[in-house]
Amino acid sequence: MADIKLEREFKVTPERLFDFVTKRASVLEWFGYEGMTFPAEEMDFSRKGPWFVEMLTKDGNKLKLSGHVTHVDRPKTVGFTWGWHDPDDKRGPESHVMFTVSESAAGAKLIIDHREFSDEEAANNHNNGWTYALNTMSQILNG
Repeated sequence: MADIKLEREFKVTPERLFDFVTKRASVLEWFGYEGMTFPAEEMDFSRKGPWFVEMLTKDGNKLKLSGHVTHVDRPKTVGFTWGWHDPDDKRGPESHVMFTVSESAAGAKLIIDHREFSDEEAANNHNNGWTYALNTMSQILNG
């Protein structure tokens, strides 16, 4: 199985960063690619329990993703499962995501640790997606 690990520093407090990556209103600011809309979602990573998102790409493609928030330790870590759905809404292979927030020289550091991909191609695709999300977060939080 393949894993990815990415990190980025932000000019905010660890508490602000943790809330930004876990609370629904801010998650919808950085999640997905430019032009995506979310016709249905429950994207709150700040509490344990199920989450899901239905996405519509700017090209009109529908995507669905779901999982379960397994632990929350504010303002340090949050972990959740992750699985894409096929066009018939059958959930595919599950992987695991952990966000770790810590104090840094800039203010706060976020580590995204996404593990147990079914193959290298899936890991590479998610690496691209998380990198895009981190860039979006940087634009919003670092100005």
